[in-house]
Amino acid sequence: MHTEKCQYVLVSDALDSDQLREIESLAAASQGRWDVLTANEETDLDPATLDDIGIVFISVDVLGESSKTQLTPRMRQFCDIALRAPNLRWLQASSAGLDRPQFQTLLAQGVTFTHAGGIASTTVAHSAIAGLLALGRELPDFMAKQREQQWKARRGLDAPRDIPGQTAIVVGLGAIGQEIVRLCQALGLHVIGFNRSGASPGNLDIETHRLCDFDRLIEQADWLILSCPLTEDTRHLVTMRQLQRMKRSARLIDVSRGGVVASADLLLALQRGELAGAYLDVFETEPLPPDSPFWKLPNAIITPHAAGDSAGRGRKLTDFFIQNLGRYLAGQPLLNNAAGPG
Repeated sequence: MHTEKCQYVLVSDALDSDQLREIESLAAASQGRWDVLTANEETDLDPATLDDIGIVFISVDVLGESSKTQLTPRMRQFCDIALRAPNLRWLQASSAGLDRPQFQTLLAQGVTFTHAGGIASTTVAHSAIAGLLALGRELPDFMAKQREQQWKARRGLDAPRDIPGQTAIVVGLGAIGQEIVRLCQALGLHVIGFNRSGASPGNLDIETHRLCDFDRLIEQADWLILSCPLTEDTRHLVTMRQLQRMKRSARLIDVSRGGVVASADLLLALQRGELAGAYLDVFETEPLPPDSPFWKLPNAIITPHAAGDSAGRGRKLTDFFIQNLGRYLAGQPLLNNAAGPG
């Protein structure tokens, strides 16, 4: 009687023990079709084992501080295993974006990918609004005065502008963008949204446009908030052309992906005062080089692609993978399926 060959679900040995047990229980219920293989820093798989790997889970501990082009040893290890596994069916990524070169190679080979979109959407939105509030209330200037031990208020015409009534343009209305819209509205901001379709998501009541109208309406923005993926439509969506159309008092919040903004153009606009300020979590080159002029800009707040980081992110992502693994083993459609047959 023919029996289906057992395949492995590859996961990190650093997963919480209770979550690892859930994954093992799901595999055990597959009646010998699946088993769990845990990998640590020293794991080196032979060709026969690589042949049997069918699912790879890139957990938060594996991702570590990897950028798109610079990988931690654990991330490099898991990507290398995935690329050398000829029978890999599905990879669960730990990020919302799938623009890493290794991921693109696997996508081209027909591997099914599920992304982590929505896992950290609230956290990213909170980071975006924290940047908005910090810039809007002129905290960088006050913090500079604190370092200089200056007790100097900003009053009268020099006082921070009232945030309610200002206009925020939000580009990208996925899970992150929708939460940003909700928080902006709670602060009394007028919100204009942009996405590919020009249709407002059902749970939002905002004016929404297609990206082709972006240049025409950008001059209305007091705040330009970017929360979109990097695609051919959004690559260098913001260049000097768009920056020069914006108000000199406007600010930029970028929690999207490096490449949506032309970094060199943004740097010039901030240095020249053509843009009042920016909160930047992403850059075209990551990590941002130590000698980058961005570091010393007095009107910029910089975080190291960390807008989605929180203490609970790892468990949330693993819980999501467990849910998806159950669906996969039951033959149900995967959630956050980016490509492939599922």
